[in-house]
Amino acid sequence: MTKKKRLGYFEMKIEENKFPFEGYSYKDGKRYKVKNALKGQTVKVKATRVRKEKVDGKIVEIIEKADYETKSKCIHFPECGGCLMQTVEYDKQLELIEEQVLQLFKDNEIDIADYEGIISSPNKTGYRNKMEYTFGNEYKDGPISLGLHPRGRFHDILNTFECKIAPTDFNKIQKFTQKYFLGKEVSFYNKHDHKGFLRHLLVREGMKTKEIIIAISTSSQEDYDFTEYVKGLNQLELDGTIVGIMHVINDRLADALIPEETKILFGRDYYMDEILGLKFKVSLFSFFQTNPLGAEVLYLKALSYISDLKDKVVYDLFSGTGTIGQIVAKNATKVYGIELVEEAVAAANENAKLNKIDNCTFIAGDVFEKLNELTEKPQVIIIDPPRVGVHEKAIKKIAEYGMDELIYISCN
Repeated sequence: MTKKKRLGYFEMKIEENKFPFEGYSYKDGKRYKVKNALKGQTVKVKATRVRKEKVDGKIVEIIEKADYETKSKCIHFPECGGCLMQTVEYDKQLELIEEQVLQLFKDNEIDIADYEGIISSPNKTGYRNKMEYTFGNEYKDGPISLGLHPRGRFHDILNTFECKIAPTDFNKIQKFTQKYFLGKEVSFYNKHDHKGFLRHLLVREGMKTKEIIIAISTSSQEDYDFTEYVKGLNQLELDGTIVGIMHVINDRLADALIPEETKILFGRDYYMDEILGLKFKVSLFSFFQTNPLGAEVLYLKALSYISDLKDKVVYDLFSGTGTIGQIVAKNATKVYGIELVEEAVAAANENAKLNKIDNCTFIAGDVFEKLNELTEKPQVIIIDPPRVGVHEKAIKKIAEYGMDELIYISCN
C-alpha cells in the first residue's frame, strides 16, 4: 500500500502566469501551481494535490503584492470573488493578458504572422449589461444578503452594492431589493436543505437604449404579493428606464436561474438595444454580448479581415441572436446562421425582420448536423463558439469547404 502524500501549507512567489491567470513557481525540480494569482505576488498556499514533480494548491493569503499593484478602487475587493485585478491599472491588465495569450500560441507552436496588438474596451467600468445576484447570508444565521459569492466561499453571499463592473443603476436596484426584503417575513433559499423562497435577482439593460428588465427568482414554497416591491422599483431614481419586471419560479436543485415558470409583474419581458446601427430585441434569458460596446469593437475588427463580401455566401456558425450574421448581411448575398439554442434562433429571425434584412436565414440545431443539410457552399465562414470551442467533427467538416476566408472568434 502506497503512503498518502501529506498535504500542507507553503509559501511561493509567483514567477510566471499562464492562461487563465494560473500562477507558477519552480523550486528543487518541482513545479508549483495555483489559480487566480498574479506574477510577482508572494502567496500562502494550501496544497490540494501533491505528486512527485508537481504540486497544485489554492491561495489562502496574499503575503506580498506584486510591485505593480496599487490600492483597489473597489471596496468589495478582494473579499468578493467576481474580479481578480482590481489592484492593477487597466493598461497593466492588458499587458498581463496579452502575455498569456501570446504564450498560448508559443506553447502550441503556432506562428503568428501579423500580430496587431491588444485592443482595450471602450468602457473600463460599469460595462456589463447583465448581472445575476444570489440571495443568502454572509455568515450562518446572519441577515439576508443579496450579491455575489465571496472568493472561495460558495455558500455565503456578500452584499456588493458598489460593484465597479456593474452600471450604477444595477447597484441601486440590487441595494433596494436587499433592503426591501430585509424587513419582510420572507425566507431565502437554502442550498443545503433546499428550503426557502428567494433565490436570485437578474438585471439586464440595453446600453444604447437604457431600457432595463428585472427578474426576481423564487421557489414555489411560499406565496408572495410583489405589488409593493414592483411599485418601489418603479419609484427609484435611475439613469435608465425599467420596461419590465418578472417573477421567475424555479424549483430545480441546481444553484442556477432556471425559468420553470415566468410571470410578468410589470411591462414586458424583453428590452431593446442597438449594435452598429442594428436593433435587437433581447429577452430575459437569451444570449447577448455582456459588453455590447466592446462587442462593436470586436465585430468591426473581425469583419475588417474579410476582403469583400459582394456576391458571397456566408455561414455564421454558433450564431446566437444573430448579431454578426445581420451585420455582414448588409454586403453579402446570403447569410446562413446555425445555433443550437432555439430561443436564440427565434430571436435572431425576429431581429432580422425588425431590421428589414431578408437575406439572412437562422437555423436551430447542432452545427455539424445542419452543415450536412445545407447545399449552398460558403465563400466565408465566421465561427463564434461557446467557451468549450468547436467539436472535432464540425472542425473537419468546416475544413472540407476549403474557403479562403475563415474568421474564428474565441470567447475563452
